[in-house]
Amino acid sequence: MKLKSDFITHETDGEQIMVSAGGTFSGLVRSNQTAAFIVDCLKAETTTEEIVDKMAAKYDAPKEIITTDVNRIIGKLRMIGALDE
Repeated sequence: MKLKSDFITHETDGEQIMVSAGGTFSGLVRSNQTAAFIVDCLKAETTTEEIVDKMAAKYDAPKEIITTDVNRIIGKLRMIGALDE
């Protein structure tokens, strides 16, 4: 899966903002540090498991919690049509 090319991200003041430059979603998505990390991983073709592994290497948190967070954020990105799968 990968972030659709019509979704543009910008980081300002430690916050990532994502907007759609086309498609059916019209709005602004603000991301916390965790969501921004996941979105950045999705800029290249990847899997949920690869994202979980990258987060586990970076953050000191139980893998079960990381997996839950990744699945929740990917689910929200799916809801707005931000993913190519």
